[in-house]
Amino acid sequence: MSKLLAIDGFHILRRVFEANPETDPGQKAEAAIRNTLSSFRRLLSSHAPTHVLPAFDAGGHTWRHDLYPAYRAGRAPIPTELSDRLPEFFGMLENMGLHVVSVPGVGAGDVIATSVLRWLSEGRGEAIVASTDKDLHVLVEHGARVWDHFKSEWHDAAWVEAKFGVSPAQLAEYLALTGEAADGVPGVTNIGRKKAAQLLRAYGTLDGVMAGAGILKDALGEKLRREKAQAYLSRELVSLKTDATLGVTWKMLAFTPDAGR
Repeated sequence: MSKLLAIDGFHILRRVFEANPETDPGQKAEAAIRNTLSSFRRLLSSHAPTHVLPAFDAGGHTWRHDLYPAYRAGRAPIPTELSDRLPEFFGMLENMGLHVVSVPGVGAGDVIATSVLRWLSEGRGEAIVASTDKDLHVLVEHGARVWDHFKSEWHDAAWVEAKFGVSPAQLAEYLALTGEAADGVPGVTNIGRKKAAQLLRAYGTLDGVMAGAGILKDALGEKLRREKAQAYLSRELVSLKTDATLGVTWKMLAFTPDAGR
């Protein structure tokens, strides 16, 4: 049976870069490239995939900016020292036998979601997502497994429920209420993790929460009614696009361990 490994490339690269205490930007970027390549090799060795999707954000304007121009406005850009090395880094991945996928106008998460759901719907085999991004955990609901490369642990449905207090299927609704500060997604003012989980356990979905808000006469009900449009916008922003045009075939993503030797 075949196995797809979808790697959230920038997620790993940026975390490796930011974790390095080196103060010289050039040396820090050099170390990030070297250590991220090692991370990719470990992922390939430990999961032994037949197909690999190394997904990277293309940068620039996306469909989420069309909905909300402030999306990711507060996120620091990739340091020049690192961004200048990306073509070289992508070449190194290609020399390892990998086909880098980066699609203008959509995020890496959309690329991963489109590929993973297509793979699973075609019954091709196991699908693994190497990332710790919250929004990608919704794919667990569809049969994918999420691997935290940095902690070397699996994130399954039980992990999601223990971490967030909701099922994988409810994650977009959850983030619609809490917001996502790293991406500038507003959510509903002052609704934190516990309250969001409590509301979704009681009402099931964002639609249910908003219907329930209509009969709540307290400050919470008033706030939900007042920020209803903002909550639905937030749900759109955190929802993964599953019909992106990727321009690759399964044959292009097929991986042979000796290909890069």
